[in-house]
Amino acid sequence: MSVTVVVLAAGQGKRMNSDLPKVLHPVAARPMIEHVLDTAALVSDTPPIVVYGHGGEILKARLAHRDVRWAEQREQLGTGHAVAQALAQVPSQGDVLILYGDVPLLTASALAPLVAAAEAGGIAVLTAHLADATGYGRIVRGGADDAVLRIVEHKDAGPAELDIHEINTGIMVVQGALLHRWIPALGNDNAQGEYYLTDCIAMAVAEGRNVGSATLADADEALGVNNRRQLAEVERLYQARMAGRLLDAGVTLVDPARLDIRGEVSCGRDVVIDVNVVLQGRVSIGDNVRIGPNNVITDCEIGDGVEILPNCVLESASIGPRSRIGPFSRVRPDSHLGAEVHIGNFVEIKKADIGQASKVNHLAYVGDAEIGERVNVGAGTITCNYDGAFKHKTVLEDDVFVGSDTQLVAPVRVGRNVTIGAGTTVTEDVEADRLVISRVRQKTITGWQRPRKDKA
Repeated sequence: MSVTVVVLAAGQGKRMNSDLPKVLHPVAARPMIEHVLDTAALVSDTPPIVVYGHGGEILKARLAHRDVRWAEQREQLGTGHAVAQALAQVPSQGDVLILYGDVPLLTASALAPLVAAAEAGGIAVLTAHLADATGYGRIVRGGADDAVLRIVEHKDAGPAELDIHEINTGIMVVQGALLHRWIPALGNDNAQGEYYLTDCIAMAVAEGRNVGSATLADADEALGVNNRRQLAEVERLYQARMAGRLLDAGVTLVDPARLDIRGEVSCGRDVVIDVNVVLQGRVSIGDNVRIGPNNVITDCEIGDGVEILPNCVLESASIGPRSRIGPFSRVRPDSHLGAEVHIGNFVEIKKADIGQASKVNHLAYVGDAEIGERVNVGAGTITCNYDGAFKHKTVLEDDVFVGSDTQLVAPVRVGRNVTIGAGTTVTEDVEADRLVISRVRQKTITGWQRPRKDKA
């Protein structure tokens, strides 16, 4: 049976103390609602309906890349009222799965038994067991089969109901035809004066229908976010989940609690990741890679046997096998390092191709450059690639040796096997097998006295 997903995302989130719509606050560097939409895409082939309210134009702009249908809830009058705004787009055929834009940890695997549980009576609720159920609606069961009879909101609950630890997550599956009949019949005679979606349970029971249920094995999946503390809690739970997947895949994490994954990461065999590492975007890590502490790696492909020493920043780059990066290196976008390349401390590489076995080990900047194989770039060397308006390219062919404190003023090409003396400024192309040197002749003055201040 087909499933239509409705995502409730109209809440302002006043406790976030932010101008940003609540569901746009990030978990793992992505808006919470994007995690929910990813889950929705795994259970339904049709575009989800997102019910929006506060900050709707911002929300639409941020989700412009997603295939989403929209329904506006101008007044926030409860979950039942929110679903009512989407009803015109909900088909009568098939099931309707109702999710929440601020519940980002929920997985598709947890929803499969919920959809199955709705087959008998046309309705099912997702529940969880909590040691402290304060603030949650309680699941009231009864009868010989201990079926769900109703859901009582915390503010409307009596003493016996407050002792119940099975809670309503708010996530529900209802047949479309039933939803079209029940939603218009909802009332708001309760402590909040709101239209509760959960009142559909009492309607189903009144019709003699079996109310199905599925219970989360991991109650954390149902955690919603209403304030910054809860956002931080959900972030850490998400990161623990991601770290667990790497551990299960055979990755060594020196401290799983000190790794942040903000994207998609794939790792080969015998990978070791030290503490305080941030992996962002799409990161591919080969076999036998060692990543030291305090590294930030974004959208990179890292070959087999690479070692990344501490305190490096790598972005949108490819690192060839058996290369060594760092410490304190920065590799910027569109850089491609061949095999066995060394990029050392306080070196910045930008939009550069660096050939096999070349070295840029100390205090250098190489930008808009093509570096051949077995090239040695000395300490303090820079490519002067920007003339104030345009970027220009520097080419160093194979086996070039660049002495320390060299300036390569682009555009310039240096041929194979050239040696550039320390302190040289290269402004013209150099043919192969030459020595290049531009240096003020040294003078030694005898009898020189350094000026001194008179002592008071």
